[in-house]
Amino acid sequence: MSAIEIYDTTLRDGAQGVGINFSVSDKLRITEHLDELGVAVIEGGWPGANPTDTEFFAAARSLRLRNATLAAFGSTRRPNMKAGDDLQLRTLLDSGAPIITLVGKTWDRQVRDVLRTTADENLHMIADSVEWLVEQGRRVVFDAEHFFDGFASDPDYAVRCLEAAVSAGAERISLCDTNGGALPDHVASAVRQMSERFGGVTGIHCHNDAGCAVANTLAAVRAGAVQVQGCINGYGERTGNADLCTVIPNLQLKMGIEVISAEQLGRLTATARDIAEIANIAPPHSAPYIGSAAFTHKGGQHIDAMSKAAYTYQHVDPAIVGNRTRTVVSEQSGRRTVLDKASGLGLDLSDDHALARRVAEQVKQLEHRGYSFEGAEASFELLLHRARGHSAPFSLIDYIALVEQRESRALVCEAMIKVQVDGEVVHTAAEGNGPVNALDAALRKALTSHFPEIANTQLFDYKVRVLDGRDGTAAGVRVLIESGDHHRRWSTVGCSTNIIEASWIALTDAFEFAITRAAQAAA
Repeated sequence: MSAIEIYDTTLRDGAQGVGINFSVSDKLRITEHLDELGVAVIEGGWPGANPTDTEFFAAARSLRLRNATLAAFGSTRRPNMKAGDDLQLRTLLDSGAPIITLVGKTWDRQVRDVLRTTADENLHMIADSVEWLVEQGRRVVFDAEHFFDGFASDPDYAVRCLEAAVSAGAERISLCDTNGGALPDHVASAVRQMSERFGGVTGIHCHNDAGCAVANTLAAVRAGAVQVQGCINGYGERTGNADLCTVIPNLQLKMGIEVISAEQLGRLTATARDIAEIANIAPPHSAPYIGSAAFTHKGGQHIDAMSKAAYTYQHVDPAIVGNRTRTVVSEQSGRRTVLDKASGLGLDLSDDHALARRVAEQVKQLEHRGYSFEGAEASFELLLHRARGHSAPFSLIDYIALVEQRESRALVCEAMIKVQVDGEVVHTAAEGNGPVNALDAALRKALTSHFPEIANTQLFDYKVRVLDGRDGTAAGVRVLIESGDHHRRWSTVGCSTNIIEASWIALTDAFEFAITRAAQAAA
């Protein structure tokens, strides 16, 4: 077992993040992902606090976890009653979770202002609750809420709260920076003192309100903490909790503390993105280690150096955490960027540096007009093919897009197009729920008989960005379209002061890319 225990609270503390609402099914799937990742403890929620968490623990009894132990979260008993008579504690026991994590007050002001009880009664609440659960055969973690604020306000009382928990049988005392305002030196000092006093039972739980959750967590480990609490992708209330996707590789790769296996570490990026998908939140783009931009290079000077020595702009090998190196093309790109990007797409331009320079210059000119190829790799690949003499599989003759609204009638959107395919002029029309949808349907109708692979493609996402809001409705726009089939997805871009034209450019690129890829696969 690792000397440092990873305690994941994504399903409870992470679920308190804005925009996150896990179903029971979501929580079960995330639990399986976390178990495969190799975390030691998975906090499933607060049974009794809401129907979802109660149902989750009932459903979790059928899970066969290989690496993790399930924990249920709750609070110490209410003031002035016996622990065994507290319904909330009995609900925790009934959850069946082997570990019970109890949150209790350690800040004297909160005892007075929130619990509305005496300092001595709070100590009894902590001791009684822990002791009763231990007697029932449960392992207990004591979450010392607002510990760092309490330790600054009345250190003697904050320590007495910890003593009450440890004396009653708690196997871990997690020091919580609940307000998220502590700094690493403060955290390290307090954790060091508690570790020296209580031995190897101290844990750390940090929020990110001051942007220091990960730094505070690592400082706590340096100071003797043996348990680290946090959430995948840094989810959590307000600004979130310590991001385990940063904490884990930092512990393992930077501090030399193995907390999961190398194979499990290699699943870190996939796990983070899978959980983001379940949470229905876009995966964190710029997150360290696991973000899509974490090992992405844009500046021409950087890319040139990377081609000679990868260590120059990457602190670790991205494959270790399941990520990869990427280059993106932009107006900052040079010949080396184009060469590397082309190589990644399977196109060898190493013998044609002049072509690479022409493409780089074209990219700069297009981006000056408002294009962006960072998120439109399919359009960039077509740019390369065209520069090499590729002929488009179809060409536009003309199109008309109509939007008609008449009194007492539903809105009508219709598109008519003429395209030339293999020397033949194809004239089609279609209706849609909007002009772009109508153009999509008409173009699809025109091309499918010549290119059957079009039937398997569909549009997944459509985004419009105004390039300069000062021009109001006359502003230029950039349209990004994500399309795909049963095997992969691709993105294309169009730019114009006319939203229909920008959409048409992106749409035709999407179809041309699908046709080109199908032809390459058949060759």
